[in-house]
Amino acid sequence: MRLLVSMVAAAAMTTGVLAQDKAAPAGSAITRALADPARADQSGDDARRQAAAVLAFSGVKPGDTVVDYLPGSGYWTRIFTNVVGPKGKVYALWPAAGAKYAAKSLPALQARGLANVTAEVQATNLPTIAQPADLFWTVQNYHDIPNKGAGEPALRAFDTAVFKLLKKGGTYVVIDHADAAGTGMSGTETRHRIDPDAVRRQIEATGFRFVGASKVLANPADDHSKNVFDPAIRGKTDQFVLKFRKP
Repeated sequence: MRLLVSMVAAAAMTTGVLAQDKAAPAGSAITRALADPARADQSGDDARRQAAAVLAFSGVKPGDTVVDYLPGSGYWTRIFTNVVGPKGKVYALWPAAGAKYAAKSLPALQARGLANVTAEVQATNLPTIAQPADLFWTVQNYHDIPNKGAGEPALRAFDTAVFKLLKKGGTYVVIDHADAAGTGMSGTETRHRIDPDAVRRQIEATGFRFVGASKVLANPADDHSKNVFDPAIRGKTDQFVLKFRKP
């Protein structure tokens, strides 16, 4: 998707990002959500996406309010709806500029009649919801934010909007295609990758505290040189999972 558009010591940054927080075992709510027969059409992707592990790492739980930003076909939304349960809420959101990406998936998601899900194209390009959220979640979208010349100002605006919509203590999870260490944002538009250290710097600069990183989606065989759509690596890219918290 081509839509979204004081320096910490390098050694400390690298250690923080590459260290893996041991994800807790998937809780009963996550296990039940993944086992829902209504997900039969998508459950074949669970192992590749390491769904149980990344959800456990995020800390999502029953009763939470979750934002699934640029949700694609709704894979994660359809899991979150059962994890958070009837006392929780899920917002599946597309920005105004991404309306074309919602043309097919939004009506299909709305047709499922998921009682605790609001799925919509927003009137703005920065995320906003009517109630504070416990978790903001976005997968393979962050690298698009600085593209088309938008640069770091677009990243700051986006991360600031996320900060504002989260509750105090709320969690921000970013999953994306990894680029090689030291590449920063140089490959975001060409290879559709981003250096996880660059992501951490950007998000911490808006007031978030880094909680940890998970390597459950890492692939050491990916040398980061290929565009993520290259058939040789598509679906098998080295990905990072970063977790931040609003103080």
